[in-house]
Amino acid sequence: MAGTTDTTETPSTTAGVTGTASGEVLLRVRDLEVTFTTEQGPVVAARNVSFDVLAGQTVAIVGESGSGKTTVATAVLGLLPGNGRVTAGSVEISGRDVVGLSRAELQRMRGRVLGLVPQDPMTNLNPVATVGSQVVETLEGTGVARGRGAKERARDLLVEVGLSDAESRMGSYPHEFSGGMRQRALIAMGLAGSPALLVADEPTSALDVTVQRVILDKLADLTTSRGTSVLLITHDLGLAAERASHLLVMYRGELVEHGSAREILRDPQHEYTKRLLAAAPSLASRRIQIARSTGQLDAVADDLLAPTEVTEVGEVGEAVGTEAAPVIRASHLRKVFPGARRGLRRRPDVVAVDDVSFDLPRGQTLGIVGESGSGKSTVARMVLDLLPPTSGSVELDGLTVGARSQAEEVAFRRRVQPIFQDPYSSLDPLFTIARTIEEPLRAHGVGSVTQRRARVRELLEQVALPEDVLRRYPSELSGGQRQRVAIARALALNPDVVVCDEAVSALDVVVQAQILHLLAELQSQLDLSYLFISHDLAVVRQIADQVVVMEKGAVVEQGRTDDVFDAPQQPYTQALLAAIPGANLDLAIS
Repeated sequence: MAGTTDTTETPSTTAGVTGTASGEVLLRVRDLEVTFTTEQGPVVAARNVSFDVLAGQTVAIVGESGSGKTTVATAVLGLLPGNGRVTAGSVEISGRDVVGLSRAELQRMRGRVLGLVPQDPMTNLNPVATVGSQVVETLEGTGVARGRGAKERARDLLVEVGLSDAESRMGSYPHEFSGGMRQRALIAMGLAGSPALLVADEPTSALDVTVQRVILDKLADLTTSRGTSVLLITHDLGLAAERASHLLVMYRGELVEHGSAREILRDPQHEYTKRLLAAAPSLASRRIQIARSTGQLDAVADDLLAPTEVTEVGEVGEAVGTEAAPVIRASHLRKVFPGARRGLRRRPDVVAVDDVSFDLPRGQTLGIVGESGSGKSTVARMVLDLLPPTSGSVELDGLTVGARSQAEEVAFRRRVQPIFQDPYSSLDPLFTIARTIEEPLRAHGVGSVTQRRARVRELLEQVALPEDVLRRYPSELSGGQRQRVAIARALALNPDVVVCDEAVSALDVVVQAQILHLLAELQSQLDLSYLFISHDLAVVRQIADQVVVMEKGAVVEQGRTDDVFDAPQQPYTQALLAAIPGANLDLAIS
């Protein structure tokens, strides 16, 4: 039965199996316990975990950061770090217990029996080696092919994963590939030895929705054709349910629910699973869509929708707003980057933003969405006056940004503040949290030392962080806590406008939902205006009053968020919406 919390039974026996699973158990995990040795003593990261994966089956492990899902995956692969070990239970692959095998024995299994597609393609590819040579190295390391045969097989693999012009791409370095291309290369390496089991650890979390769908479709095609089983690790329930026949829900190191993916979505039993379902942006977007089509919007409005003002929908390229003067007005923005030189040759100029116009009404949220490379972050940097436009203008309450005296520049910085994507790299690792939040006040000479300390404590309370974090450093906080600190710092000077550039994309869905709720509360309390940049349309649907859709530097569609999502006019917008994970899932909305 779906939704069982009895981990002594396996998912394959508690619910029907869909897909191409053959019924033969490939991976059998029983009573797995993983313990890490730390300075504070032993920490049990996973306990009493039991499940099966059938041959040809895709099973997803879901849960927020720290739930233990990656720990289980690395235990299966025999890749636990030096301070981690399996302290109880067994991991059998094709009937062989791999716990306790020597490094040499595990190495012989990797590639041919066990494959891995890791999360971050940039940190998992060697930056000083060509992509082709890394695929060749994988083939030779697993004994699949050698010499010229390995090079030919590497080229064929890159063709199989959908890399155009694979012959010339063999000699390219990772930094010359886009994120999607790098992920394809990792898939080629993971499947190089045609493994029986492929572990895909958050394989598309850093990609926008359209590239994500292409990559996952290609991965599904390749694994199906090879009969490969997949253990998919993700925090996105919508993605998991769309791609896997079975779900394993982990919470604080334990398997709290498992069963058929569709049944768990329809009738979750554990409170944590219900929390994950409520937090997943893709599923929230789907429930809004169902509610509108069935006339049951009131049933989900309180949970999923913020009130929006009725505004007039303009034509593409025209600013959209209310009758009141906007706090930010962008007019015909254009940004051209000069082409790079290679020897005596100069590459063509790159038009990153081309004739972009929009209004940001006071107290509202304007979302700018699009694929990676669409120009949305370049627009954000121009609004922040971190990048001068080639032509066009940005106005703050009618005053042109960038054409100001030093005093006006300082005043602008106080009124417009950013929240960036990665809360770790945007915080100084050598500053305590108290110093981090206080820094804008010090830089602008606001208040006395006593007044600034009081303001820091007030800000900490606004973002719902305990006072004891003030003495800590960013490395000692979770991702969600760091992003709350970044929000507190952005609010220190009482800005009118906050530019959120992918401000929640690095967070798991539960923390993401908390931060979105916090942003909505702060907007209501402080009358803030948000420019919300994101590639995640499901998130934008929940938070934005209006939306601008960008493609290749240009605006292709804009208007009220409900209008654009319910009746998209442009094929590009339609493709973006169709790519949201779980867009076709049958969900309950109550």
